[in-house]
Amino acid sequence: MSTVNFNSSVELSSSVEQTKTQIHNILVEIAQLSKLDIPPDEYHSEFLNRVVSAMGAVGGAIWAFDAGTLTLAYQINFHSIGIQGDNDANRRHAKLLYRMIHSSDAGTLVLPHSGYEGDNESGNPTDWLLVFCPIRTELEVIGLVEILQRTDSNPSIQRGFTKFLSQTCLLADDYYKNRQLRNFGERQNLWTLLEDFTRSIHISLDVNETAYTIVNEGRRLIECDRVSVALRRGGKCQIIAVSGQDVVDKRSTVVRLLAKLATAVLKAGEPVWYTGDTSNLAPQVERAIEKYVDESHTKTIAVFPLVKKKRADYERDEDPTKREKPKFPFGVLLVEQIESSKINERMRKRIEIVADHASSAIGNALELREIFLMPLWKLIGKSKILVTTRMLPKTILVTIIIAAVICSLIFVEWRFQMHCDGKLEPSIRRNIYSPMDAEVKQLYVDHNERVAGTDKGEEGTILLELYSSELESTGMRLLGEQREIMKQIESLRIQEFNSDKKLTDYELGQIRGQIETSNIKLETNLKQQELYKKQMSDLIIRSPISGTVVTWDVKRRLSSKRPISRMQYLMEIADESSTWQLELTMPEKRIGYILEQQKRLRETNPDAKLRVEFILATDPNKKYYGTVMENGIHDRAEVRSDTGSAAAASSSLNIVLIKVDLDNQDLLPESIRPGAECTARVDCGKKPLGYVLFYEVIAFIQKNVIFRWF
Repeated sequence: MSTVNFNSSVELSSSVEQTKTQIHNILVEIAQLSKLDIPPDEYHSEFLNRVVSAMGAVGGAIWAFDAGTLTLAYQINFHSIGIQGDNDANRRHAKLLYRMIHSSDAGTLVLPHSGYEGDNESGNPTDWLLVFCPIRTELEVIGLVEILQRTDSNPSIQRGFTKFLSQTCLLADDYYKNRQLRNFGERQNLWTLLEDFTRSIHISLDVNETAYTIVNEGRRLIECDRVSVALRRGGKCQIIAVSGQDVVDKRSTVVRLLAKLATAVLKAGEPVWYTGDTSNLAPQVERAIEKYVDESHTKTIAVFPLVKKKRADYERDEDPTKREKPKFPFGVLLVEQIESSKINERMRKRIEIVADHASSAIGNALELREIFLMPLWKLIGKSKILVTTRMLPKTILVTIIIAAVICSLIFVEWRFQMHCDGKLEPSIRRNIYSPMDAEVKQLYVDHNERVAGTDKGEEGTILLELYSSELESTGMRLLGEQREIMKQIESLRIQEFNSDKKLTDYELGQIRGQIETSNIKLETNLKQQELYKKQMSDLIIRSPISGTVVTWDVKRRLSSKRPISRMQYLMEIADESSTWQLELTMPEKRIGYILEQQKRLRETNPDAKLRVEFILATDPNKKYYGTVMENGIHDRAEVRSDTGSAAAASSSLNIVLIKVDLDNQDLLPESIRPGAECTARVDCGKKPLGYVLFYEVIAFIQKNVIFRWF
C-alpha cells in the first residue's frame, strides 16, 4: 500500500491527481472493508493501518467506548506519544479523550501543548499534533480514533487531515451499523428460538415429557452436540432424558458414568465448565469427568445444577442484600460438545438461559407430581365434562349400561366349570422298566405289535433281552469261588481221615471247624448263584399283559448295545380292547372348587357323581361326557414335570390326578390311540357370572392381599 505524503510540496498537477487517486483508492478499500462481516479486532487492525499509512502519521489508536469507559482497542506505535510515566500528562490526555468522544464535531485538531479556555484539566500534553474523530451510529457512540501527526505541516494540509479522518470514520460508522443490524437479526432469531423454547417446555407438567422437551429444544437453542437431564433419586442422580434418544438405556456404560458425574456435581452444588483442564475442579468431580471423557470422548462439558426457584428467589436476584440459605438441587443439566473444545460467551449465556428455564419447568412438574393423590384429582377434574348439558344424556346412558352390567355380574348365575388337560388311556396298561443297569442285547418287538402276557398263565412274549457285564462277571466269580471252596473241603477231609492218629485232639478239632466253615461258605455261594440265576432270568423281559406295544419308535430308542439304567422307562403295553378312561391333571389350586361341589352333591344324594365334559385335540368339534370315578380323585398332589399344560405350568406343576369313566365308549372314534390329548371341564355347579369370570382374580386378592395384610 502506497503512502500519501501530505508534507511534500505539490508542484505538478499530475502529482496532485496521483495523490487524489491514492486517497480515493484507500477510501474505496476502507469502504469495502466496512461491508465485511469480520470481528472488530480484525477490522480495527486493517482500518487503522490504512489510515495511518495514508496520512503519513507517526502512529494512532482506536479507543472503544462502552458503559461510559474508554479502553484501548488497537494501537500503532502509540508509545511515541511520550507521556508514559507522567501522571499529570496522562490525566490531561484522558480528559481530552472524554472531551473528544462527546464532541459533536466530525474531526478535531489539537495542537501540541494546548488546551481549552477555562478548562485546565483537558489538553494535549504531547509534542505531536493530535487528530481526533469519533465513531458513532444513530444509536450510540462506538469509540474514538486518535492519530499522532507531525507538526511541520501547513494549516491547509492539517485541515485535510481532519477531512480525510472524518471520511474514514464515516465508513467505520457503516461497519458498526451493519454489525448492529446483524446483531439485531441474531438477537431477534434468539428471541424467537427462546420464545419457542419457553412455550414448549411449559406446555406439559409431566416430568418425563418436560425433560425430553428441554433436552431436544435446548440442544437446538444452544447449538451443541448433546443435552441431558438428570434428576435426583435419593442421594444419586438418574439420567431421564438425552437429546435425540426416545429411550435412555440406563444399563449403558456411558449413561452410568454420566449419572455419576451428575451426582458429583449435584453434591458440589456449583456449575462445572470443562474444556480439557481439570486442575480447578474438586477431586470427586475431576475423577467423574475423567472417567466419563475416557469412555465418551467428549471434549467440552457444562454441568448446571437445577434448583427450583419461586417469585421470592427472583426478587433476591434483583436485590443481593436479600439472602437465604441455598436450596439443594433437584437435578442437573448436562451440555456436551464432542468435536469442539471451546465454550464461547454466546454459548455460555445460552446454556445459562436454558438451565434457568429448565429449573423452573421441571421444578413445577415435580411440585405438581408430589401432590397427594394427584392422578385422582386429575380424574375428578376431567369428570366435570360428563355432567355438562351436551354430555349429560350420554353420561346417563353409559351409567345405566354400567349398572346393568354390574347387576348381571352379581345376580345372574352361570355354569361354573374347572378347566384342565387330560389323556385318554386304556384301563389296562403297563409300563416296562429296566430291572438293573445294563445294555440292550436284542429287541424282539416294535411299535403297534401285538404281544401275549403272563397275566393269563402263559409264558408271555419276550419283549427284549438285556446284557449286564457286571452280572456276567459276578457269575464267573461265584463259580470260581464254589470250585475253590469244594477243593478246600476235600483237602480238609483227607487230612481228617488220613491222620494215622498223629494229630492231637486239638488239631483235629481245628480241621473239623475249618470244614464246617467251608461248608457254610459253600452254602452261601450256592444261594448267591441262585440269586444270580434269578437276575439273569430278569434280563429277559416278558410282557406282563396281553396287548399292544404303544411306545413310538421303540427300535430307535432301544437300539442294540444302548446303555440303560435301573428303573429306566423302556416301553408301554396297553390292552386297547379293555375299557377306556380319562385321566385329568387338575391344577392343585382348582381342586378345592371340585371337592366343594362333590360334597354338596353327596349331601343330597350319596351316589351322585361329578359330571365331566371333554373334547379330543384331534376333533374339537365333538363333545364327550363322563363322570368322576368313585374314589377317582387322588388324595394327594404331585409334581408332573411331563405335563405341558399352561394351567399346570402356572401352578408350578402341582397337580391332582382325577380318573373319569366315559358315558358311552362306543362314541369314541375308531382311530383313538392311547395317550390322546384332551381338554376337559369339571362341572362345579352354578355361581354368579362375575365370580365365574373373575374367580382367579378374586382368589389372588384373597391370598396375596386380604390374607397377607388383614
